[in-house]
This record gives sequence, structure tokens and C-alpha cells, in this order.
Amino acid sequence: MTKFRGCIDIHRGVVKQIVGGTLSDASPTALKTNYTSPHPASHYAELYRTHSVTGCHVILLGPGCEEAATSALAAWPGALQVGGGVNGGNAAEWVRRGAAQVVVTSWLFPGGRFDMGRLEEVGREVGRERVVVDLSCRRREGRWVVAMDRWQTMTDMEVNKETLDMLSDYCAEFLIHAADVEGLCKGIDEELVEALGKWVTIPTTYAGGAYSIADLETVERLSGGKVDLTYGSALDIFGGDKVKFEDCVEWNRKKDAEVAV
Repeated sequence: MTKFRGCIDIHRGVVKQIVGGTLSDASPTALKTNYTSPHPASHYAELYRTHSVTGCHVILLGPGCEEAATSALAAWPGALQVGGGVNGGNAAEWVRRGAAQVVVTSWLFPGGRFDMGRLEEVGREVGRERVVVDLSCRRREGRWVVAMDRWQTMTDMEVNKETLDMLSDYCAEFLIHAADVEGLCKGIDEELVEALGKWVTIPTTYAGGAYSIADLETVERLSGGKVDLTYGSALDIFGGDKVKFEDCVEWNRKKDAEVAV
């Protein structure tokens, strides 16, 4: 059963929606911002809490975001995932601050190469059930390759069934941004969503390119209901004009009702 999941992306302490592929330390002027919110991160946490939108993630896009992320966790303690700069040394601290789960990506790939020891370390610190592995990826020669450092650096890991089967023993969920379409509002990567539906065996959230409420139906159909969906720039609470937050909430209510029958 596909559900809508919320996000809170924080850049320089402010909630923003950006075009994912433009975020770079090497070329900061290339950053394309779709929306800068007048509201603090805690506002969105409270909004998700009020409407029972569970499994939402708070992502720190660079330095200067810890205070904002902490305020979001305080607004809904024990319910949100937090990622961006998470490592073996600070994962437990984020849980103490109120994170339900921690999202790890770049720290797992020193020098761009996957290090299983680091994933095991995070699991020892907070428990496997609190670990979400972010396998955000970009297309390369017909494959999906994990990208780190805010999607700028390619790693040695391909997103495929073998990888997902291996990692699922060490984490509770996957978060997968299709970085090539992130923030563009021009459609999801349907091939990736369909592949994930065939491959994943644990809860998985897809993000990137969603721009219509019908995308929830599409993701449910393509993935067999095994993948959840996040909206960003298209959503009205982030300045978008294509998807209404209330419609996403209603979708979740209907899905919950179906389960209850």
C-alpha cells in the first residue's frame, strides 16, 4: 500500500525546495532554489503531526541546519527521520534529540567506496530498526548509481536487487531520491519505481519529480504498493501549484481505511 510521506529539506537553516542536481560546494552560484519557506522547520513537523503523516524525513543539506532540524524533532518527538551528515559518531545524539530513525548516506562511502563496517557501526549505536539507508542515485549508462555528497559524487554502488537484499539485513528502511529529476516537477522515474517494487523487501520511500496527485496511484501500480512517495516542489505547502497537501492527506486516510476494513 503506497502512502504519502512528508519531507522537510533544510538548507542554511531554512526550509527550501531545490533542484537536487544543482547543489554543489564547488559551484554555489549554480544552486537553483524553487522555494524558500517563511516558516520554520518546526511548522512542517507540526503540520505532519496534526494530519498523521508518518515516516517523514528531515534532511540537512549542508552546514548551519542542526538547530532547525532539532526544532522539527522537538515538535514531533519520536516520529521523524533525520539525515544529512549523520555518522557513527552522532547518530545516537540525533536519536536523543527525538529522531525516530537516522538516515545515512555519504558517511557510508569514504572515498566513494561502500564501507560495510560503517553501516554496522551505526546499527550498533542506535539499533538496526532505527537505521534508514539513503540510496539516492543518478542514471549512468542504463544503471542507477548511488550518489553522495548532496548527489554530486558517484560511488561504487549500483542500486539493484543484490545491493538491496544485502543492505536490508542492516537497516529498517530505504530512502531513494532520483537525483536527476529531483525538484524538476516533470515526472517520476517510472522505471526506477517499477524496479524498486520488484526488488525491495523492507519499507521504501521514493522521492523525485512527482508533480501530480495521480503520481500516488502510479507509484502504487508500478511498485505493487511496496514503495511510498514524497512530494517536494510541486506541493502547495512548499509554494507549488500542482499538488494539494490536503489531497495527499486524504489519500492516506483512504488507504488507512482500506486496511481497517
